[in-house]
Amino acid sequence: MRALVLILAAVVLLPFIVRPAIASEIWIFAIFGLGLNLLLGYTGLLSFGQSTFFGSAAYVAGYLLKHYAIGVFAALGIGVAVGAISALLVGYLCVQRSGLYFIMLTFALNQLFYFIAYQWTTVTGGEDGMPGVPRPAMLGIDFRDPVAYYIFVSVLFLLSLWLMKRIVDSPLGKILQGIRENEVRAEAVGYHVPRFKLLAFVIGGAFSGLAGVLYAMLFGIVPLEAIGFVTSGNVVFATLIGGSGSLYGPIIGSFVFIWLSESMSVVWARWPLLLGVAFIVVVLFFRGGVVEAWDRIWRFSKRTT
Repeated sequence: MRALVLILAAVVLLPFIVRPAIASEIWIFAIFGLGLNLLLGYTGLLSFGQSTFFGSAAYVAGYLLKHYAIGVFAALGIGVAVGAISALLVGYLCVQRSGLYFIMLTFALNQLFYFIAYQWTTVTGGEDGMPGVPRPAMLGIDFRDPVAYYIFVSVLFLLSLWLMKRIVDSPLGKILQGIRENEVRAEAVGYHVPRFKLLAFVIGGAFSGLAGVLYAMLFGIVPLEAIGFVTSGNVVFATLIGGSGSLYGPIIGSFVFIWLSESMSVVWARWPLLLGVAFIVVVLFFRGGVVEAWDRIWRFSKRTT
């Protein structure tokens, strides 16, 4: 309950602390992180290919928004479907392997999608990206207003968080956590492990696709980097810094990452050094990220009072 209150307070206060566009980007990246965290934190699958689903959905929905003037909900539905379907295709190949081979497969397939987008210039714009993605009005609400769009993104973020909580607390979530803890034992008690891994892939891809469409409408462009491995790495770093395996870890990590990249980059060109230091501290001392650090501080303060 305390975490929910803090998140609601952050949703209300954030546009007063940073520009509405940056605030919207934080919640979009948080949705992206929720999808990855289902794989990394709850299933134990380190994927360096989440931008495949993020970028594919952004390109498809952005193209339809730009050339066919579809509605916002149609674009979001198509983006979720594209993210899920592309995750199904990629995941089917990747779950056949484990460990380092799984990680390299996700990376290699991400590069395949990247170079398709790079070469298909008539559709994607290639290196220049796909500009001119509109932000259509809905129910009389003009989403070109940054505050109106922020409210829309915030509502979708809260819905995504509620849905992900239902998933991780469900029997499916417990099975995925069982696979993370001991894959051999999970298979021994009768669970078809590759099938559940693939299901986690599809759900994570759907969340990534939703984030991709919101991102395209936020900036009015789908850059080539949206489907590149750097974007995949960014969401992995953000999730690890926040705390993988915790429902709220990707949210904290998204805030830290976007705030550093958008705010500190204006002040200090070498801001990635701060991200690197934070990552080193997490790896060496707080494997559960900011969530674990906060939990330790909270327990220590209770013992001393």
